Amino acid sequence: MIETPGDTPDRAPAITLVLADDHPVVRDGLRGMFTAAPGFEVLGEASNGVDALDAVERLDPDVVLMDLRMPGGGGVAAITELTRRGSRARVLVLTTYDTDSDTLPAIEAGATGYLLKDAPREELFAAVRAAADGRSVLSPAVASRLMTRVRTPATPADAALSAREREVLVLVARGTTNREIAAELFISEATVKTHLTHIFAKLGTKDRAAAVAVGYDRGILG
Repeated sequence: MIETPGDTPDRAPAITLVLADDHPVVRDGLRGMFTAAPGFEVLGEASNGVDALDAVERLDPDVVLMDLRMPGGGGVAAITELTRRGSRARVLVLTTYDTDSDTLPAIEAGATGYLLKDAPREELFAAVRAAADGRSVLSPAVASRLMTRVRTPATPADAALSAREREVLVLVARGTTNREIAAELFISEATVKTHLTHIFAKLGTKDRAAAVAVGYDRGILG
């Protein structure tokens, strides 16, 4: 019988990974860390969510270490698409962001776990093993935030949006474009887009039409 590395009678096959992060130095560090540790094999890397989807399709890893905010394709969109495709790869988010607007969409999209980049290496190794087994894992900070959110009564819908965000939503409901909103409120288009991002996150929507519908449903509009 011919034995291959990582597949012997006494040792389980190595857990295979794809690293998705837009910073080369982060990918290099992770690759070096996992290459030096027994039981792991890094199959490939990606610098954004779109490339991560391609890498997962080509390489079929057990686990994807996924950053969230990447130019050219974010992590949440990639996780959503992997879930839609029924990919067997488990996604472990590894990011510097632990806000509700980052944490909840990633978990709702199908992430198996969520860790912060300041996690000790042994905690990261354990999280990857857990993810490969299909077990959920959350960093203590993220777990605490989620528990607080579950235990805290929801605020009224109209209190969830700031006064400026409500102004923007009202204008969106009238069919006003981003440029027109910027002109009317004397702010930049970039600021309008930032307000819309916050509105979508707070209302749990992904586009303008859905935000308006939820706004009317919750009594924020009209």
